[in-house]
Amino acid sequence: MREAVTLSDVAREAGVSPSTVSRVINGTARVDASKRDAVLKAIERLNYQPNIMAQGLAQGRSLTVGVITQEISSPYYGEMLRGVEQALEATPYHPIFASGHWRADQEEAALKVLVGRRVDALVVMDSSVPEERLLELVKKMPVVVIGRQIEGLSCLSIDNAQGAYEGTRHLIELGHRRIAHIAGPHSHPDAIERLEGYRAALQDADVPFDPALVVEGDYLEPSGVLAVESLLARGALFTAIFAANDQMAYGANVALYRRGIRVPHDVSLVGFDDLLSSSYFSPPLTSVRQPSQEMGWEAARWVLAMLEGKSYTPRPLSTRLIVRESTTLLRSPSSRLRLQMF
Repeated sequence: MREAVTLSDVAREAGVSPSTVSRVINGTARVDASKRDAVLKAIERLNYQPNIMAQGLAQGRSLTVGVITQEISSPYYGEMLRGVEQALEATPYHPIFASGHWRADQEEAALKVLVGRRVDALVVMDSSVPEERLLELVKKMPVVVIGRQIEGLSCLSIDNAQGAYEGTRHLIELGHRRIAHIAGPHSHPDAIERLEGYRAALQDADVPFDPALVVEGDYLEPSGVLAVESLLARGALFTAIFAANDQMAYGANVALYRRGIRVPHDVSLVGFDDLLSSSYFSPPLTSVRQPSQEMGWEAARWVLAMLEGKSYTPRPLSTRLIVRESTTLLRSPSSRLRLQMF
């Protein structure tokens, strides 16, 4: 097995000192042009690969960006993490991912690990970490928070309320008035905003808000199943469902299917996120698209700019309703009562 080429090997090949090679590679000082040319030619001949980590440590950096997410296995967060990876490509920095699993104590544990690993910056996604803890961290390193707005921090978010308003308004325009809402966790900022958007759309259309039509989920598919089962078990009347994310909409669809309730013929269904799989859902899911991958990309570019001491203005990001086959016109006034049979 061929041994790795070292900096000393390059120095011998170029006929200069190792410190001269180091200065050429790191650009830390001016080097005579002839010596610089000799070093670069030696690097090319020997195919020398500088030790990026060692360079970073020499500069007091780990060349890593810590990323806290709720759940790495989530398709939504997977898109956001992909955006972070793409933004860090062709840079010296590499991401280190950690999950909080929707628990504040595990998020704090993950933060301690990342800080202990001496990451140079942090991207925090939809976190429930207390504001004071994040404000403490920003004194030590660049921090960008996705999904929250906190004074004193660099935050990146979309208008969840407006997205939920558009999704609910779409159902109202199709003639639906009994619209159930499968909400996210009530402690989660974006879930609160999506519930507000749902209520605002009802209010603007003079549709009375019925708290009995709101069921809390946890953003995972099983909670969508349980939400619909709960609504049906207590005889709630509805002809449409707005779910606070696509995964819960998937679960809702399963629960309706098991009861012989057809989407969209009997119940129209709208999700939020517009995951890649929603185009291949049966029927293809109407959903509020949010630019999750773009948010990850923007957050990573923002922390990179901070690390370089540069200013950065993220691109405006917004939601967009994508209409597919899971929603349809309310067929007749009597259909509002059809769910009494189930």
